[in-house]
Amino acid sequence: MALALKPPSALRRALSWLEASWSKARMLLALKAAIAVGIAWFIAPYMPGVADDYPYYAPLGALVSMYPTFMGSVKAGLQTLAGLLLGVLLAGVVVVLAEPNLVTIPLVVGVAVLVSGIGILGHGKDYVPMAALFVLIIGGQNADDYSVGYAVQMAVGVACGLLVNVLILPPLNFSAAVLQLSRFRTMLASHLEGLAEALTEDWPPQREAWTRYNADISAAGHDVRDAIYHADESRKGNPRARLHRRDIGTDYQDLRSLETIGFHIKDITDVLAGAGGLQPLSTEIPEELRTPIADSLLTAADTLRAWEAGDDDLPERRQAASDRLDGLLQQVEAHSGAGAGAISPAASVATAVRRILETIETATSREEEAEAD
Repeated sequence: MALALKPPSALRRALSWLEASWSKARMLLALKAAIAVGIAWFIAPYMPGVADDYPYYAPLGALVSMYPTFMGSVKAGLQTLAGLLLGVLLAGVVVVLAEPNLVTIPLVVGVAVLVSGIGILGHGKDYVPMAALFVLIIGGQNADDYSVGYAVQMAVGVACGLLVNVLILPPLNFSAAVLQLSRFRTMLASHLEGLAEALTEDWPPQREAWTRYNADISAAGHDVRDAIYHADESRKGNPRARLHRRDIGTDYQDLRSLETIGFHIKDITDVLAGAGGLQPLSTEIPEELRTPIADSLLTAADTLRAWEAGDDDLPERRQAASDRLDGLLQQVEAHSGAGAGAISPAASVATAVRRILETIETATSREEEAEAD
């Protein structure tokens, strides 16, 4: 049955892990991190004053500022420095007013953990207690010199990381967003086709397959949202975005449309699961209505695939789906004598299919208007 989903094999999971680990974006990030750390380590000994006594913090600064997107690197670097300076200041209070001991060190660390809860610190929150602890324990009697060297070398490392990110610009992640949107549309169409197949070829449905059905739709929606978010982040501060413009807002609109369609497909799944005996208080669908329901689902899926492919005959396919839907409604009306319990599932499916077609029409009309502008 089309809905039966086999769990991925160990080999498939391993290949997926390798693909994610060795992607072009990950390889580029690894290369930039290595270059930034090397530059920071080369520059660190030449820092004036006491900073040259602590060169090993420069590579750390370069490493913490290395993120896949340029603005992500800027944000992480600045937040790390802010957290570090807060930790140094908290430790400085002890150095000035008392001395590091069994009471003051735990006290400062506790306060630092509380301060690290400030939302704006982001990536730098972990460095507040860490910096305070390092200054008091590692700095010891030379806490002043250590604080200066620690802060300066971390700043040098962050600067090296940002410099490398400027010279070797992070890629734009537009293609990943487009791919995820395409996969989501295709998956939704496949689910509709699977529901139709179950109605005509394998009824009642199998419980195991249908219990995973709606979860797959939700997971796919989250994947698309993550991809669009990363695409949006990748263009911020990236000069490449001026040469390769893309309206991320349109991608978010398409995602909302697909999430709406997914919501209605999940509703259809629940209705048919109830009619197929997979839920309590199930109501059986009359055999005469299964084929009209399946035809309506198939033409809705065909419309989704036409939207995905950008076919010129999308209006004709949408009209064909609307005609099939009208046919289903006529069959529902013809079987009204069978009672509300018998026709209710079919009527609910018809309502959901109509919402799906309306959502597709709204989304495609929006795209046509954008192209006209």
